[in-house]
Amino acid sequence: MPYVSNEDAKVDEQTAPGRLTKILDSDMFHSFLRSKVTVVAACGTLFLFLLALLAPWVAPHNPFDLASISIMDARVPPVWMEYSDPRFLLGTDDQGRDLLSGIFYGMRISLIVGFCSVAAAAVLGITLGLVAGYMGGRVDAVIMRIADVQLTFPAILIALLIDGIAAGVFGSIDREIFAFYILIVSLSLSFWVQYARTVRGSTMVEKNKEYVQAARVIGIPSAIIMARHILPNVMGPVMVIATINLALAIVTEATLSFLGVGMPPTQPSLGTLIAIGNDFLYSGEWWIAIFPGLALALLVLNVNLLGDWLRDALNPKLR
Repeated sequence: MPYVSNEDAKVDEQTAPGRLTKILDSDMFHSFLRSKVTVVAACGTLFLFLLALLAPWVAPHNPFDLASISIMDARVPPVWMEYSDPRFLLGTDDQGRDLLSGIFYGMRISLIVGFCSVAAAAVLGITLGLVAGYMGGRVDAVIMRIADVQLTFPAILIALLIDGIAAGVFGSIDREIFAFYILIVSLSLSFWVQYARTVRGSTMVEKNKEYVQAARVIGIPSAIIMARHILPNVMGPVMVIATINLALAIVTEATLSFLGVGMPPTQPSLGTLIAIGNDFLYSGEWWIAIFPGLALALLVLNVNLLGDWLRDALNPKLR
């Protein structure tokens, strides 16, 4: 065995490509840089995420602080219009809350609901998809028939049904307290089918490969085979679905809030802000609804553009 000095070892460590170097040299990263639309969408998404995450620090006012809100400041127009107030760049809503701060905080709530519902739906759908694809037989038939039945109902209808059940169980007062959790449960139960069907199809392909057969031969339990061997190989399509479903979850949450069965006015999301502004849209206070609507459209557009790029980047037929 040849002798390797410490200096040679250090040189090898320095020249060895790190994880960051591998990412920068990957095909996906070069595909990302070649698409100017995707780069702009990524920067826009990151900027909006940071605004939502840092809302308590970057927002000019706290729209939830009742001590700092005055009804005398209600429906103040943006700064470039007559009778405006320089304290409120985009104007105020019907309760005197700063609209720009409300958009920051509302975007934060919309993103939290979207991320939590997508994560919950992914966990449920991936688990059921793995079990259905790996076990097969009656287990597969039962899970897939449940998924087929749920596909016949729109996501908003399922969310309205769950919200109605929650309203009957908790009551109208308690429902406002648990509105955040009700939304997450409603959206996650609406979106799990896509994950389950995709993971099931990929699992049925992977379970017949040699590495899975070898794991069975040496006696590895089925749960470990699914979690450690099959799951990492079926996560590519799942990431695409999760990215697209994030935008869909944000839109669905905004729709439910607009219909009055989402977040309450005391904790407004973007959909709640649009619903509040809709009451004053035809009376001339257009900014109360327009600016939250533009923020919602911009957020969903950027996330959808990233999802489209990720779908194309992970498609082997397009490489």
